[in-house]
Order: sequence, then structure tokens, then C-alpha cells
Amino acid sequence: MSVTAMTAKEVAKKVINKEELFILDVRNESAFNDWKIEGANIEILNTPYFDLLDGVGAIMDAIPKNKEILVVCAKEGSSIMVAEMLSDARLSVYYLKGGMKAWSEHLEHVKVGDLPNGGEIHQFVRLGKGCLSYMVVSNGEAAIIDPARMTDIYLDYAKSIGAKITHVFDTHLHADHISGGREIAEKTNATYWLPPKDATEVQFDYQPLEGGKTITIGNTALNIHALYSPGHTIGSTSFVIDEKYLLTGDILFIDSIGRPDLAGMAEDWVGDLRETLYDRYRELSDDLIVLPAHFMIIEELNEDGSVAKPLANLYAENHGLNITDEAEFRELVTGNLPPQPNAYEEIRETNMGKIKPDDDKQREMEIGPNRCAIR
Repeated sequence: MSVTAMTAKEVAKKVINKEELFILDVRNESAFNDWKIEGANIEILNTPYFDLLDGVGAIMDAIPKNKEILVVCAKEGSSIMVAEMLSDARLSVYYLKGGMKAWSEHLEHVKVGDLPNGGEIHQFVRLGKGCLSYMVVSNGEAAIIDPARMTDIYLDYAKSIGAKITHVFDTHLHADHISGGREIAEKTNATYWLPPKDATEVQFDYQPLEGGKTITIGNTALNIHALYSPGHTIGSTSFVIDEKYLLTGDILFIDSIGRPDLAGMAEDWVGDLRETLYDRYRELSDDLIVLPAHFMIIEELNEDGSVAKPLANLYAENHGLNITDEAEFRELVTGNLPPQPNAYEEIRETNMGKIKPDDDKQREMEIGPNRCAIR
């Protein structure tokens, strides 16, 4: 029996549709424990490739005979070899094309909804990294918010719907992934916006994104209202789009809240974080649909694969929004910080334009989960 490649897009569909899949991950134990493919009906076994060099006999009892089997490694090569061994044992086996590298870079497009005056908002879900980015479309124009470095998906989608990208925004200076914002702006002659308080060290030109600023997309009354919302970074800025959607960047997630320490300022910024979550956002309509820049766990995905929830629901369900005692909140935030994102200092410097790593180095810098939320 031959082995067949399964693409990251095909795996993404299985995750979103909650289909059954058995994964044999042959990376080393530390890489597996740090980051893996997750899903509601995914069963996973980690056995390092080097433990299988003499054959797969020792794990055959743990491999189901009635499920699709996907072998996964870092880049692809080892998974093909292990998949061939399982195929020789008369099992129907796939390997992940491009390995976890491809899984990390795949973006799944989901239309979030229509806007009251005819516009649309689209979400791009990076399942392997937990990153979320957005496209707002109106009257043949488009704005991109918090884009990943894999810029082709935004350019290709805009082209497919006949929209011209006129504005690109980053809600803050990212520390867990490399922004594609400047590259998209350069390729499309769009205006690139960045909060000036996060941009004191950047090496390129940008338009200052500040609270109270309104940017119109298209010829309709589709306005993106910038709302200054510090706490994750000192410049973090949210957007209220057409009085229907709240894009929160890395300040507020569906199941958690943002961490304030990625510039080494946790004690200084925790007060800003609380003020944004408990005062600024409280003044907004409960009916706004929250669209964050990240998700932490696969359970945050809706049935259609989107990540979105009304603000009222978050104030009812998100523990980080329901701590009345300020000292307790401070302890929750500063005492529950996960490990720093991989290469976060280099990522920040890349996003500032201070360094220009090649594609392979950028890919290496981003490998692993996002760690933008408190635990």
C-alpha cells in the first residue's frame, strides 16, 4: 500500500469539522510537548523517529486499524519514512505535506459576517499558531488588520473579489509573530498604520494610529474607529468597526486576557491592562462581537471555524474580566505568565525594521505556539 500526502488545509478542515483523525507525531518529546496539532476528535501519539529506526512493531498495538492515520514530523522527511513502514504493515497511512512547518504557516479563510451598510469582514485563522487576522471590504476597497507574514493569501483573496487594498493596520507591535503589514503596504501602495507609542524605535515610515482616529474604507459609511487600549503593549489599539465588531488585538481573547510583559514592563502595564478591560471596554456596547488577534485553545473556535463572541458573553464567562479586587487582578496577571514566545526579542526587532532575517530564519523564529495570554 502506498502513502499519500495530506495537506495542512485538509488537516485544518478536519479540525474545524471535528472529524476523527489519529496522528502519530514522530518529533522529539520536547518539541511535541511544546506544540502539537489539536482538535476535538484528534487522537495523538508521540513516538520519536529515532525510536522507530528499527521498525514500528513496538507501537502497532497503539495504532488504530479503523481510523485515518497521519504521520507528522517537523519538515516532512521522517514522516514519509515512518508512514511507509506503517503502510508495509497493511495500514492506510498519510503523511503531513511540509510537516509542522506547513501547519504553522497555513491560514484558513472564514467570512465572519456582513456589515450594516454592505461591507464584509473576513477572518484568517492560523490554526497552527493561534493567530487571527482580518480583512474589511467595502465598495471595492479593503483594509487588512494584523496580517501574518504569509502575505499572498491576503493579496490573492483581495484580487479574487476585485478589491483594492488601501490600508493595512497592526493593532500593536507584535512579539510572537512577524507582521506582513509593511510588505502588503509596499506591494499595494496602501497606507500602513502603527500605534506611535509602539513605534518609537521603528526604522520605516508609517502613519500614526491613535485613539479617536476614523479611517473610512470604500465610499460607504464604513468607519474603523481606533480605540486606544494599552496593556498588552503601551500602544495597543482596538477597532470598533461599523458599531458591530470590536477588534481587540492582544488585549482581550475569548478565553483569556493579554499579557503585559513582552517588553519587560509587566508591573508598569498591568494597571493599563485593567483600565482597558474594566473601564474602556465597559463603556462599549455589550452587543459588539469581539474579534481578537489570537486564540489560545481549539475550543475557542466556533462551528464554522471562526473565533468570535459577543462582548456581553465575555464579561459573563471570561475569568479575567471578573476580578473585582485590583490586587488580586495584579497577582493573577503577573503571577501567571507563560514562557516568553520563541525568539520574541528578534521578532520585535524584525517588526521594527531593525533586522531583516531571511525566510528560513523567520520561519524558525515563529515555530511554536503563540504565548500572548496569561495562563
